[in-house]
This record gives sequence, C-alpha cells and structure tokens, in this order.
Amino acid sequence: MPHVPGLRSVYSKVGRLIYFGRMLDKIRLHAAGQLPADYVANLGTAQFYTLDGRCCRFLGINYDELRARTLTGGTDEELLAWAHAHGTFRTDEECHMWNRFILKLGWRDERTAVLPQRIHDSGLEGKPIETIIDHIEYDEGRDPVATRAWENI
Repeated sequence: MPHVPGLRSVYSKVGRLIYFGRMLDKIRLHAAGQLPADYVANLGTAQFYTLDGRCCRFLGINYDELRARTLTGGTDEELLAWAHAHGTFRTDEECHMWNRFILKLGWRDERTAVLPQRIHDSGLEGKPIETIIDHIEYDEGRDPVATRAWENI
C-alpha cells in the first residue's frame, strides 16, 4: 500500500504509547472518507488480532466509545487522557512492555505464519522484514531499519 497522507508511523508516540496516534489517525481518516479500503477491515475490534483491538484491550477501553470521543475533537494527548480516565490504569513499565510487544508482533508468535504471505502479497521480498510492524512500515514507504526507528521509543 502506498503512503497514506495523514496516517502516521506505528512508531510515533502519543504520551507513553506507540500506535495509539495511528489508531486515532485511522478513525479520523475513515470518518472523512480518506482511509483506503484496504485499511477499513482492520478498524476496531471485530477481528481479534487487529492492532486497534489490541490497543483498546490494553487500555481497557471500548473502541466505539474511543471512536465517538475522537470524532468530537481534541488533541491526541487529550484523547489519550480520556482513554486513561475511562480505561485501565497502566504504569510506565506496562506501557514500555506494550511498546515492545507491538514492535515484535510476527516474530516467533501467533502472527509469524501470516507474515511471509503479507510480504509476498505486497511485493516486499528481500526487505529485512522480521515483524508485522516492519511490514507495515515498508509497505507504506518507510524504512524502519535504515532509520533505526525502534531507538526512538
């Protein structure tokens, strides 16, 4: 998939968390009719393994409520504060573990089996892709290995 204007990298942080801001971007882009169709199936929590679902379960919030709150407006930091106030309290250590968990999805876990097919389907054979997040980044035209993106979280 090509770069999607307004959709940030998985590595971008809001507060202590990676991915959360990207989920907000997807909510906003979808509401504006600007999210590519290939991304729509992975919105929310309908599928257990979606990153949106994992993030909402980690935060202890309902995706539909987050979506509604996001569409009323506010900064990313305000939306994260809302999530913390309405969900499960998370320590700095838990947030660090969340970040590291997300970055390693697809490496020796339940998502390992789908990664080779994703790489093939997107024509990214030969790239140093070891995780689902590597795939997302390369698929959208970013090179997390060259930038060593994991060092900034």
